[in-house]
Amino acid sequence: MNNKGSIYNPLAKLNLRTKTLLAIGITLLILVIVVISSLFINSNDITTNFSAINQPPSFEHLFGTDWMGRDMFTRTLKGLGLSVQIGAGASILSSIIAVALSLFGSINKYFGEFVAWLVDLFLSIPHILLIILISIGLGGGAFGVTVGVALTHWTSLTRVLRAEIKQIQTSDYVKLSKRFGKSKLFIARKHILPLITTQIIVGTILIFPHAIMHEASVTFLGFGLSPHEPAIGIILSESMKYLATGNWWLALFPGLALLVIVLLFDIAGENIKKLLDPSSANE
Repeated sequence: MNNKGSIYNPLAKLNLRTKTLLAIGITLLILVIVVISSLFINSNDITTNFSAINQPPSFEHLFGTDWMGRDMFTRTLKGLGLSVQIGAGASILSSIIAVALSLFGSINKYFGEFVAWLVDLFLSIPHILLIILISIGLGGGAFGVTVGVALTHWTSLTRVLRAEIKQIQTSDYVKLSKRFGKSKLFIARKHILPLITTQIIVGTILIFPHAIMHEASVTFLGFGLSPHEPAIGIILSESMKYLATGNWWLALFPGLALLVIVLLFDIAGENIKKLLDPSSANE
């Protein structure tokens, strides 16, 4: 405590940039630990133990056990890792689609109008329905769900990039490049792409939580992944049958874990946005 009797806060002396870097570091560290830990868990190692079925949380089983005696902490951790991997693949693929459509739309006027129509078309169809149809069409599994989520989450980033590109195209240096005879492809590659890099990075990270939630929703409904895979959506779907018998831990801990992971990605995205675009820190 200081002379005035107030509690000393060591974070008070840190500037905004340091606090932002600290928040990014902590969130990314937790996410990396979750993913790496899940990679060391083999699905075949999550064995059944009928002598320990439906046990509540304890020091031996932090999240309790399920109706087959499987450790819920291990299943939840493996499911989170799978969700993060699917979310990572889907968000990166979505960003590639968004960047490609936005840049080519800036080169060709008619293609740009087609992209605008395509965005409106995809936004008019419920994401869950599209993900289910695409994943079934691709044979299901992690690949089908990843592609399904990716093909339904590029629209928002595309809109942001198209608006940013239209603003850049009105700038003086773009007009000068056109007067010097530079091609539209040159302008897109040298002038536009470097200026939208921040939006691409932040947009990719912010797609993560949406992708993870939609993946969990689809698997909760029973589509995409095999029932034997320890995905969070599958775990929550199976636990619904046992809530009436008082086994609350089967849904509470996996649901909270999923919520924490989604919030961590959201926090990381917002702080990275502040770091790359300082003007957004005061918004």
